[in-house]
Amino acid sequence: MMHSLMTQGITTKSEAMFLAWRNVKLAEQLKQGVVEFTFVKIDGSIRHAVGTLRTDLIPETKRTAERKNAGYNEKCLTYFDIEKADWRCSKRINLCY
Repeated sequence: MMHSLMTQGITTKSEAMFLAWRNVKLAEQLKQGVVEFTFVKIDGSIRHAVGTLRTDLIPETKRTAERKNAGYNEKCLTYFDIEKADWRCSKRINLCY
């Protein structure tokens, strides 16, 4: 795992821990309400997102059983994008916050 982090520019354990903590905080905030955050897309562009994991803020037609564990993947953060009104995901390592 540390090798893959190093290829992303994270070279120390403290940087990795800092990134992990930011991801934990973001997941908790998404469960509580709407959150604005930023991440780097695969093509290198910056994406500003407004998302949530709070069920009552997600349209009933978009609530599905497979999204029950959204936000808990080891490598990707899945969230409901408020602006796009659909599910999106981001690699956790690309989080800018």
